[in-house]
Amino acid sequence: MAELRITPEHPESAIAVALLDRYYGELELRFPDGFDLGRTTAAPPAELIAPHGQFLVARRGARAVGCGGVRRLGPGTAEIKRMWVDPEARGLGVGRSLLLALERGAVELGCHAVRLDTAASLTEALALYKSAGYAEIPAYNDNSYAAHWLEKRVG
Repeated sequence: MAELRITPEHPESAIAVALLDRYYGELELRFPDGFDLGRTTAAPPAELIAPHGQFLVARRGARAVGCGGVRRLGPGTAEIKRMWVDPEARGLGVGRSLLLALERGAVELGCHAVRLDTAASLTEALALYKSAGYAEIPAYNDNSYAAHWLEKRVG
């Protein structure tokens, strides 16, 4: 089994763009009415690089199998955006490892709470977040695709 490595990447790098395109493609298939990036609460690339945040890519061997970003949302609070794992790599611990790395990134940003949102049809994501200690909170953004808003204390 190939070793998992999670490393920072610029959110506009070729590998990041390719992974995000695959993520958006999956959302298009899984969301009942398709997916339109313009309807989401996007994180501009500048918010996913230091000193405001970071974008991470997960690799098993030479193959990129996941990604996600974390950005400072407000004083003491960070937000995870665009976390995705290749369907072929699911069930191997990639998602949990990526989530932990993003949480560490939030702590490095000086944050003590991490928020995220997820859609109703992304049941695996919701299960992962809840098993990692995230709890439901009131909506903190206007993402029209979100059905669940969650938060976890970190650090």
